[in-house]
Amino acid sequence: MTNRKLSTVFEVSGSVLAMIYALLIASNTGNEVLGFSLLLLSALLFAAWALIDKRWAFFALQFFYAASAIIGLVRWG
Repeated sequence: MTNRKLSTVFEVSGSVLAMIYALLIASNTGNEVLGFSLLLLSALLFAAWALIDKRWAFFALQFFYAASAIIGLVRWG
């Protein structure tokens, strides 16, 4: 698979997971662990996308999203 195709897969799947994460957290239905797990996976996918496309600021931002996900998992898990 080419870098462009991988980049698109990472971008789209990361975006979908981030939207699901946001809905799960906002719904306040007891799905926080699943939501923060999706946030962590989304941050990893976005980091891969940023690395391939050499988007260094966006890559750095993913460390903060991943840290937020880990904090959420520890707090709610």
